[in-house]
Amino acid sequence: MLHSPSRNVGALCLALAAGSAGVPFASLRAGSPAFHPGLPAATENRKLVALTFDDGPKPYVLLGGKSGAGVPSASLLDLLDRQGVKATFFVMGWRLSKNADQQCRRVDGGVPCRQGAQEEHRRGHEIENHTYGHGAFSLMKRRYGEEWILNDIEKGSSVIQSITGAKPRYLRPPDWDIWEDFRQRIESRGYHVMTKSSAVPPALRDVDSEDYFCAGRNLSKCPKPSDYDYVLRTLEQRERHGVYDHILVFHELPQSVELLSRLIPELKKRGYTFVSLKDYMQAEGGTSK
Repeated sequence: MLHSPSRNVGALCLALAAGSAGVPFASLRAGSPAFHPGLPAATENRKLVALTFDDGPKPYVLLGGKSGAGVPSASLLDLLDRQGVKATFFVMGWRLSKNADQQCRRVDGGVPCRQGAQEEHRRGHEIENHTYGHGAFSLMKRRYGEEWILNDIEKGSSVIQSITGAKPRYLRPPDWDIWEDFRQRIESRGYHVMTKSSAVPPALRDVDSEDYFCAGRNLSKCPKPSDYDYVLRTLEQRERHGVYDHILVFHELPQSVELLSRLIPELKKRGYTFVSLKDYMQAEGGTSK
């Protein structure tokens, strides 16, 4: 289930010109005390990208092949191997359950989704929590309450731990749908909640590729002239504000594999180094495992 377009506008966008937690954007340049004290400044000589993916695992995209509907995809994992990139996958826990095997075989390439996650882990990528059921938090709160959401998060962590041997440290809420007091409640349980909110320093905000707008039949909201150009423009805009480190958010989609086959070499040419989310957070002074 892809992110809803309605959640990708307004205050939760990049907010590059806005203040952050009451501190002017200009004062939150990498290396400033308000940004990550005690660390060398992130400059054009040290530019980092943490590549992340939501809503998987989808074996036909990860391993290469065709979906149940016959949509072809190159292998995302093979691309990452060729480029020497370690990524972080925020998975939907239900896809890792044995109950999902039949649906995954039918829809996502003929093999269990759990097998795709096992291959992610075998190749050295990180697997993190996108909840078990992928329900929007605001809707789930109205229907079931916050305790239900917390249980859904822990259920997602449990199935991930059955594959990786370690409890996930990072949580990305579906559609970034979360409110501040609940974020604090989740983080009190040991998670770092990923966000696009201007309440955190720019380098710790997720950068939405909007690749989901370029999937399916209705492509009217797909960035023009292309999503590739949109991502580059977004990073260039952040650089103009002194931000040289970025957490990029993509989805396991065939067109995103094609985009990344061009984007990764281009960003390397521009001086970027690709790192895991764990290493990125350590470099930024954020939460790490």
